[in-house]
Amino acid sequence: MAPKKRKADEEAEPAKSPAESTRMVTRASEAAARRQTRSSTQGGHGKRVKPVPRKPAVAARKKSKKKEEAESEQGEEAKSEEGDEAEAEEANMKTIVIERCTQCNSFKTRADQVRASLEGLPGIRVTINPVKPRRGCFEIREEGGETFISLLDMKRPFKPLKDLNMQEVIDNIIQKIQ
Repeated sequence: MAPKKRKADEEAEPAKSPAESTRMVTRASEAAARRQTRSSTQGGHGKRVKPVPRKPAVAARKKSKKKEEAESEQGEEAKSEEGDEAEAEEANMKTIVIERCTQCNSFKTRADQVRASLEGLPGIRVTINPVKPRRGCFEIREEGGETFISLLDMKRPFKPLKDLNMQEVIDNIIQKIQ
C-alpha cells in the first residue's frame, strides 16, 4: 500500500543534503555511533597513523658498497693463493661423469656403486648428472673424452642395465683410466 499524500498546508521538512538523504541507517550503524572507544574517552583524536619507515640515505648505501668491495678484494687475494694450489691439483684430476636416468631406483644404485668405487682412487673426481639426464640412459664417460659404457633409450624393465655385472664394469673403467 502506498504512503498517504501530504497535505499542502503541512509544513515541509527542510531539505537535507543529498549525501545524508541517500545514506542508509541500520541498527549496526546506530550502535556504532553510540559506542564509546578508548580513543574517544582518553582524549585521543581517532586512529593514530604509524610513521612511514625512512629508506637509508644514498650516501650510506654507497659507503656500505665500498666496504663490501674492499672486503671482497682482501678475501680474493687470500683465496687466490690457496686457489693456485687447488687449481694445480684439479688440473691433474680426471672427472668421470655418470649420467643416469631418474626414472627408476636401479639407475641410482648402480651409479652409487660406481661412484663409491672410483672416488677411492687418487686423482679422480666423480659427478652424477651434472646436467639433466636423458630418459632411459645410463652412461659412464670421462669428461670431454672417452665413453666407458653407454646404454641409451632403454625401456622398462631395463633388462640391459640389470644384466650388467657392475664389478666387471668398474674394473674395466679403472684399467682404462690408469
